[in-house]
Amino acid sequence: MKEPIFDHERLDVYRLAIEYVTSSFRIAKSLTGVDRHARDQWLRAAQSIPLNIAEGNGKQSLKDKNRFFEIARGSALECAAIHDILESTGAIDSETTRIGKTNLKRNVSMLTKLIQRRETVEEDSIEYE
Repeated sequence: MKEPIFDHERLDVYRLAIEYVTSSFRIAKSLTGVDRHARDQWLRAAQSIPLNIAEGNGKQSLKDKNRFFEIARGSALECAAIHDILESTGAIDSETTRIGKTNLKRNVSMLTKLIQRRETVEEDSIEYE
């Protein structure tokens, strides 16, 4: 029997966000002690990206979709800042930050393009005689 496929699972931006969550969880397993607060915030923000993409994609109106895509974009930017914090405190190395932020940059770009779609459908203007 085939697994059900939801519409959001077909989105490249969603699949990229899932990849980011997977790598974040793998790295976060090593963060303890004073790093645990940043780790917990990071994991919440990382999970928020695909969760909001999925929820937004299920909305009917473009305005509602965009609101969730904007939240996902904000969470991705938050994750980028958390990478900076964790690297500056020595919790993760620069290569880990570079890889994570490369994924996030691509995710933010894709979400930005989704958000910039026009809400109205317009026809080309035609001059009538």
